[in-house]
Amino acid sequence: MPTLHWVGKDKVVRHHHDVPFKVLKREYRFASAQPAANTSTGNKIIHGDNLEALKALLPEYEGRIQCIYIDPPYNTGNEGWVYNDNVNDPRLLKWLNKVVGKEGEDLSRHDKWLCMMYPRLKLLHRLLAEDGSMWVSIDGNEQASLRLLLDEIFGVNNLVSEIVWQKRVSPANDAKFFSSDHEYIFVYARNKNIFTLNRLERTENQLSNYKNPDGDPRGNWNSVTYTCNKTADERPNLYYGIKNPNTGDIIFPKKTAVWKYDEKKHMENETNNLLFWGMDGKNKAPRMKRFLEGMGNVVPRSIFQYSDFGHTQEARTELLGILENSAFSTTKPVKLISRILEIASNQDSIILDSFAGSGTTAHAVLKLNAQDGGKRKFILVEMMDYAETITAERVRRVMDGYGENPPPPAPLTEGEGSTTPIAGRGSKVVEGLGGGFEYFTLGEALFTENGQLNEAVGVEAILRYVAYSERIADFSCPLTQLRQTDSVLKTESVFPREKEGRCGELPPAKDATGCYYLGETHGVQVYFIYQPDRVTSLDVDLLAQLPVKPGKLVIYADQCLLGEDFMRRHGIIFKKIPRDITRF
Repeated sequence: MPTLHWVGKDKVVRHHHDVPFKVLKREYRFASAQPAANTSTGNKIIHGDNLEALKALLPEYEGRIQCIYIDPPYNTGNEGWVYNDNVNDPRLLKWLNKVVGKEGEDLSRHDKWLCMMYPRLKLLHRLLAEDGSMWVSIDGNEQASLRLLLDEIFGVNNLVSEIVWQKRVSPANDAKFFSSDHEYIFVYARNKNIFTLNRLERTENQLSNYKNPDGDPRGNWNSVTYTCNKTADERPNLYYGIKNPNTGDIIFPKKTAVWKYDEKKHMENETNNLLFWGMDGKNKAPRMKRFLEGMGNVVPRSIFQYSDFGHTQEARTELLGILENSAFSTTKPVKLISRILEIASNQDSIILDSFAGSGTTAHAVLKLNAQDGGKRKFILVEMMDYAETITAERVRRVMDGYGENPPPPAPLTEGEGSTTPIAGRGSKVVEGLGGGFEYFTLGEALFTENGQLNEAVGVEAILRYVAYSERIADFSCPLTQLRQTDSVLKTESVFPREKEGRCGELPPAKDATGCYYLGETHGVQVYFIYQPDRVTSLDVDLLAQLPVKPGKLVIYADQCLLGEDFMRRHGIIFKKIPRDITRF
């Protein structure tokens, strides 16, 4: 398989392992007043570097994302992204100098772009579900390089298609050479052997091809050719004469393109009135009727025409209708992303866009849910400062509704979080789709540079991380339980305390004890014994406090004072903090 080499590649191929894991800091929760139960929970918008944000998503979402769509910078030399297409943004240069080192001073803009993309694609690959797919928009500037990059990360056999999207309605007459009328969309599966896609409903243009000119009681139909691409020498049984019932003429096919059906099947077709000889009945060859009834949906084609998938001018008009003063000029049409999601997602899929831009992907998710009653969730990541004023604001307006004649500014959130009013929210000219989302920024790193737990992130963040790393399904943070009930869990322990005769009194999450029950995974109970200001020890006394059931245990603590034989007999696995905490 051909591989792509560039200056700095050796420094970035494993860089995703070195990206610090940062916790997600929730800034506020937005909930629309419009009813939409299907889209009201589970959506996220993250403001921050998408490399660090993707790493932060791993514990909860690794292997769970059904569809990823990204529209990264195209490296044209003209765009104004943070990874602007000169790739000279100070933040990117700082990152390159740190990761690539001295070599970074001599990188071309193509080298820099590849250095930027590689670790992000590696993390996206890890987040993708085994039967999921990733869709990447690009133009001709980096199309060839991106193809080799994706082949290397996903495997050349997992390329599903290279789609051409016709993005322009009319030609750009000011172009120096050719009008740039198309872009590419690469589609890769995590595992093509088990990947399936959804067929598309017929568009209005496609439905218009089905008519009923002869009043056939079976309904509208379209006609298809009655010949095939085989010669009379290859298929002699398909070369024979057919009688036109209207003229009496005996019609033979060309010897280079014989009939599709043998004589027996042709007689069945005639009996079932499936042949069409033209409106006057005098065509030189028949055509075959294909009835719309029972045809089902259609296989997606590798050319996305603007009439069915939208175009750039439509996208611009859509955005200005929602955010009337937006200067954003590189958005995609909602129709394009909606059609992609129709093909690549199910009604309960999680959709990720880590180059979120103006938030088109979220808009498409909400619109598709409203159409088919789905429960798809979106995760958007945007690092630019407009993450709040454009990305999140567009999503709010799509959920609430938007239009003209804005009323006086009003708070946008309820409950906790920001209540900063944003002007320009119009009357309900366009009805809201309802729903809600949580808005996050990137917080502290979970581990310090010397590998210790960073206590500044708080105990709850540590517990969540460890629970996700142990693959505990439906994790409910014990600190949250404690805040809600402040109760004491009383259960007979299988390790009774020999002294005092007491057993099994353990708060679900009490800072004074440092004993946290995280849950159960595959029949194994997981406990995390942690105190920021002292060393915790796994010993017989501590075991006597744990309200455990018979079975295997995983217990995290700073040190273990139990013998190996004792732990083996009782099915106990000790994990040392922080050494044995999984690093994503």
